[in-house]
Amino acid sequence: MDVSGKGVVVTGGASGIGAALVRQLVDAGAQVLIADRDVDAARHLAETLGCHAVACDVTREDQIAAAVAEAETRFGQVDIFVSNAGLGFGEPDHAASATDAVWQVNWQVHVMAHVYAARACLPGMIARGDGYLVNMASAAGLLNQVGDAAYSATKHAAVSFAESLAIAHGADGLKVSVICPQYVTTPLIGLTDSDAGQRDHLMTAHAAAAAIMEGMAEERFLILTHPQVAEYVALRATDHARWLKGMQMLRARAVADLGAIRPEAFYKTL
Repeated sequence: MDVSGKGVVVTGGASGIGAALVRQLVDAGAQVLIADRDVDAARHLAETLGCHAVACDVTREDQIAAAVAEAETRFGQVDIFVSNAGLGFGEPDHAASATDAVWQVNWQVHVMAHVYAARACLPGMIARGDGYLVNMASAAGLLNQVGDAAYSATKHAAVSFAESLAIAHGADGLKVSVICPQYVTTPLIGLTDSDAGQRDHLMTAHAAAAAIMEGMAEERFLILTHPQVAEYVALRATDHARWLKGMQMLRARAVADLGAIRPEAFYKTL
């Protein structure tokens, strides 16, 4: 899709991959509304780029609906909704040790936020026979993030929901993409661009956004910012037991190298 002139909403657009994507969308001529819980940061970025910003907690369906309504007022319609917001906490001990509250907020942000965006956008997109839903998941949604079962499980659900959207609404003229990055230098894992280059698997937010823009231009369903993830997915599909054994070995190496399972530092083991 050519994004020039399109009305675009980006949630979690004030920092990280979201902010880098907002910059590149604006550079490509899109009309962008940044929707972020940190409204001050969102407004600052919007003023810098000459776009727009609203406060939006993606766990609240009414706030996502309000962001869509604001974009429709400003742009006429929402052509592209990028459901990008995410979070991660890790787990304090065993794989079921995270609290119910942690599991619930992972579910709300990584799954229900996509559902809320679809509810707000689908009626208009279906009526027009055109529209593009771009949902952020993770390589963990195709594989697994050692040390964060809640993150992994909900990212798998995010991939599944994107598939459901594509299956149900491809005939309606809608496009759907799901983004599955691996390790990117973002505040989510406490890294900045200066940390990039420490490992081959560690990518800047700018580079990730460029890969996403390329995927959107080609309207690819599965957008992999890190191409090597496709190899891991193929191995998992062809020999699940071997893949699990490899992941167990990777976990053991992370404990030996890091002293504990810390998802935000896991890139150092790759």
